[in-house]
Amino acid sequence: MKRYIFYKRQPALFTFLIFFFLIIGGTPQNQVFGQNGDWSAPESADNITNPYQGMESATLAGKKLYKQYCAICHGNKGKGDGVAGMALKPRPSNFKKDIVQNQTDGAIYWKLTEGKAPMASYKETLTRKQRWQLVNFIRSLN
Repeated sequence: MKRYIFYKRQPALFTFLIFFFLIIGGTPQNQVFGQNGDWSAPESADNITNPYQGMESATLAGKKLYKQYCAICHGNKGKGDGVAGMALKPRPSNFKKDIVQNQTDGAIYWKLTEGKAPMASYKETLTRKQRWQLVNFIRSLN
């Protein structure tokens, strides 16, 4: 029977996995990351009303979208500690912090729509409804 030596047959994957586990394993579970709060939406964004506010179905749809588009940088629990986010400057926002949760839904929606490097703009990628669904899910991380 042949022995399968993983690190010799898949060196790139092996290197990635080592890097991944070093990052995850080296991050204390209670450590949080996030931007320093320099990014503000315009005041007009505060007047944008969330048409899906309080809708459980929208929040559940937002959770699926979050896993697909956001968790890689913002982390599974929204702490700004996602694998891809570790290399970004500034680091992704921690959605659990007051600096995010105290923003209006309109401001969060505006930021998802417009983006600011390294945060992507989702204006062309996600529909208006999907961006609102993400806002609802981000609110649920509080």
